[in-house]
Amino acid sequence: RGKRRSTYDRNTEEQMLEPTICSLRGYCSGIEYCDSLDQNLQMVEKGTSLLKKMEISVAEAEKRTGKNAVNMQETYTVYLIETRPVDAASEGTNPVPDSLWRRYSEFELLRNYLLVTYPFLVVPPLPEKRAEFVWHKLSADNMDPDFVERRRVGLENFLLRVASHPDLSSDKIFYSFLTEENGWKETVFETGFQAKADSRLKALNATFRVKNPDKRFAEMKHYGDELQSVISQLLRVRARAADRLYGVYKVHGNYGRVFSEWSAIEKEMGDGLQSAGHHMDAYAASVDDILEEEEHYADQLKEYLFYADALRAVCRKHELTQYELEMAAQDLTSKKQQREELATGTIRTFSLKGVTSKLFGQETPEQREAKLKMLETQIEEGEELVKERNAECEEFVKSAWVDIERFKEQKDHDLREALISYAIMQISMCKKGIQVWNNAKECFSKM
Repeated sequence: RGKRRSTYDRNTEEQMLEPTICSLRGYCSGIEYCDSLDQNLQMVEKGTSLLKKMEISVAEAEKRTGKNAVNMQETYTVYLIETRPVDAASEGTNPVPDSLWRRYSEFELLRNYLLVTYPFLVVPPLPEKRAEFVWHKLSADNMDPDFVERRRVGLENFLLRVASHPDLSSDKIFYSFLTEENGWKETVFETGFQAKADSRLKALNATFRVKNPDKRFAEMKHYGDELQSVISQLLRVRARAADRLYGVYKVHGNYGRVFSEWSAIEKEMGDGLQSAGHHMDAYAASVDDILEEEEHYADQLKEYLFYADALRAVCRKHELTQYELEMAAQDLTSKKQQREELATGTIRTFSLKGVTSKLFGQETPEQREAKLKMLETQIEEGEELVKERNAECEEFVKSAWVDIERFKEQKDHDLREALISYAIMQISMCKKGIQVWNNAKECFSKM
């Protein structure tokens, strides 16, 4: 059947990203190189898409067998990543590309690292690990060759998305993922990114307890929920339609069989019936290619199903950042109130301090002085923390909103193109059906 094409359009993506890249150069200036990599390549330049300097592809998939972490035999799939400098192609030379093998789990590790390191960016999603929204003739087995091929295309798409991103493309860990087969995992874990990952419970707590959420991010999070819901429904409808379409086409194979049997008992009409039967057989067989093509457009929709979750992740991180700012401010206010109570000797609200004072008597001046000094230190630290949290929140909002706007433009372009292409495919399918029946009519006319 040949390899599926990637859903990624390099030229369109570069044109679309150019204004964003320019706007980001203010805080993405400077050149940063990975010390352990070939200095001559000079690929890792901030604010510049890696795709302008390197061709990237996931060329093939291969099934392998080996022992896992608990020393048990397992079968898994590896994917061949090939890279070569763009300069070589423009100069007319065609060098052998650099290549290495990666497992799906390594792609997952890379994306988790990117999510933690760049919480303010809409990180491109990976293709599904197991088939979802399948119609009955499509295998849900993750070792099925067709599924592995679709995942190969999806993984290539993921790499191209990251490599075209104005921020992610300059990450040294991503570059080493493409170029260093050995020691890459150790390099990732040495960054300590896992310790920075927010727990789900922490994020959920922030969602329900944040007092002053940013309206824009709240609306964007709601939009992400709605987008995921709409695309899920669309994929379910498409899977049901594929089931019915497959059945309708295959039933036409019965026309072919009946016409062939009928032709055997007719002398005058035999040739016409036989020819019409062949057209019906060809029509019935064509559905396999049609639905394979449909699966390509379904995968494009699935990418944005998972993109919606990436968008929500940015909004959840903003809620957590805002919540931490509010908690720091609340703690500072509490410390200042304690200082005032100690200084004046008045207790404004019911507190444990008020109860203990009544039970055990007032504190000595020395004790009060020591507590005041401690509170002064804590207030200074609290003011610094609030200032720091406020700066973090402002920087997060600024960076995240730039990337969300970039993502929205990309999404609008990609989904529009996918839906138009899907409509064109359906029109083409209907025209082929009309042609089959016109051919059958010609056969009947000659009888």
